[in-house]
Amino acid sequence: MPLITLQNVDYGVGGPLLLDDAQLSIEAGERIALIGRNGAGKSTLLKLIAGELQPDDGEVRREGGVRVARLEQEVPQQAHGQVFDVVAGGLGELGAWLAEHHRLSHAQPLDEAALAAVHARIDQANGWDAQRWVEETLTRLELDGEAAFAGLSGGMKRRVLLARALVSRPDVLLLDEPTNHLDVPSIEWLEGFLKRWAAPGGATALVFVTHDRRFLRALATRIVEIDRGALSSWPGDWDNYLRRREERLHAEAQENARFDRLLAQEEVWIRQGIKARRTRDEGRVRRLKAMRAERAARREQVGNVRMAFADAEQSGRKVIEARAVGFAYPGQPQVVRDFSTVVMRGDRVGLIGANGSGKTTLLRLLLGELAPTSGEVRRGTQLQIAYFDQLRATLREDWNALENVAEGRDFVEVGGRQKHAIGYLQDFLFTPERARAPITRLSGGERNRLLLAKLFAQPSNLLVMDEPTNDLDVETLELLEDLLADYPGTLLLVSHDRDFLDRVVTSTLVMEGEGRVGEYVGGYSDWLRQAAPAAYGASSAARESAPREPAPKPAASPRRKLSYKDARELERLPARIEALEAEVAALTEQMSDPDFYQRGGDAVQAHGAQLARAQAELEAAYARWMELESQGS
Repeated sequence: MPLITLQNVDYGVGGPLLLDDAQLSIEAGERIALIGRNGAGKSTLLKLIAGELQPDDGEVRREGGVRVARLEQEVPQQAHGQVFDVVAGGLGELGAWLAEHHRLSHAQPLDEAALAAVHARIDQANGWDAQRWVEETLTRLELDGEAAFAGLSGGMKRRVLLARALVSRPDVLLLDEPTNHLDVPSIEWLEGFLKRWAAPGGATALVFVTHDRRFLRALATRIVEIDRGALSSWPGDWDNYLRRREERLHAEAQENARFDRLLAQEEVWIRQGIKARRTRDEGRVRRLKAMRAERAARREQVGNVRMAFADAEQSGRKVIEARAVGFAYPGQPQVVRDFSTVVMRGDRVGLIGANGSGKTTLLRLLLGELAPTSGEVRRGTQLQIAYFDQLRATLREDWNALENVAEGRDFVEVGGRQKHAIGYLQDFLFTPERARAPITRLSGGERNRLLLAKLFAQPSNLLVMDEPTNDLDVETLELLEDLLADYPGTLLLVSHDRDFLDRVVTSTLVMEGEGRVGEYVGGYSDWLRQAAPAAYGASSAARESAPREPAPKPAASPRRKLSYKDARELERLPARIEALEAEVAALTEQMSDPDFYQRGGDAVQAHGAQLARAQAELEAAYARWMELESQGS
């Protein structure tokens, strides 16, 4: 039986409905990725599931006793105190008592009267099991309960808030952009944790929104898309979703074109001469009216952002040269030690490193905003620098979107021609009304698009981008990748989005710890192949999953002849592998049936367990075949 069911849900905030007759069921053991364009209603749907919003029509039904917890995109302002206090806050009033007891029991001198009073309240509420669960959650998430929340990095704050959500022991966990502001080690830790927490066949379910495609591929067992108010469900393979979605959109476009041709023919018929009007079929007239109403109600797909760079002069051939650069803040260990590099015109350089490792410091050294404590940095000639700031500090809060981009001008020059500022912002999906709205009313995705619009309206030949992917939908992200790949100047990019780095950069600078900066050819996956990045902190799972460069082979040892039993096993394995591949394909195909998730919860769980078993057997068969093949003569 589903944990949560949405039946015929409508929800709107003015204009077209965000959700229109939405249907959704969430089963135990599922990890559902919720995707859609910026503004499509993903966060709204999470709030409806959590019970924080009520639908305009329809029903959100939760099975008796189902607990739901939601991790928001932003760190709440009211979160303060020690980590223990923030995590215990997920238990409501009981959590406040536990936090008070924790504070009093660690205070010196000890206030025995106050401690006894709060102890009695917890006794009366049978709350000591909850305290043990708070402490166990802190241990599981590797958190120090005594640390001050305000002093943590953004990534560690997100981990504390995840603990706060988990401490209520939810049956359904809702995560809204959980990877924002996390570094790669934290993202990989979160992937592993959530795989264990919401394992197929288990009792809990996960629903998450993310723009990180690698994170999505690693976790999702099902994909639910919001498109023009409608929900559609897809088996949890991202590439399969992309293929099936293209097929659906192609079929939709063909059907719309057929309908529009028929409507045009009917419009011609209704406007024929006097004789035709006297003899026309009234049923046909009614059908034409219905067709007009249907065409007027059609919701077109949201357009794509159209991006282009403002023209700029070409920089000198050598853009940046660093020689034996070192840097340390007063009284602190060296952030950068004996670092040398040359950045040439047209290079696209990615900066990789854990939060706090010194990426921004290195960037400022290369741009001349900081002077090195040793060595030198030389910058080339005719540089025009444009800077994308992840904190969006370059946007003026007292200006609207139009004022931030146009800065008093009516036109901007992009791609060699002038465009009216309103028209230019429409390329970034801002309506004229939205372009004139106060910037404080813009969503995170809109602010990011606005910053891109402002950035690309500046002539530049050195583009510096610090975490540009946060809050962008996948379509805009892919367009940005294509644009950066064709950028005629030089790019310095800080990002924790592994796919984005792989698709955009031509080399990487990696903060490896103790001031060391490694330089590698290629993107994130290329770095994993070339280095053993233990100093950076990448997970062993990430290193094992990355394709490897061929290692130098030792002298081959004599290959032993297989035993009769092993030889027979090797002979039979190809047929076994073929049968298992067919079983996995059939089970996966059944999951794509629209009625699949309408079955009972036991049936869905059993199907998932059967698929997991078949996949495990297939992997084991492949491993055994490779082992025997390598041993045979």
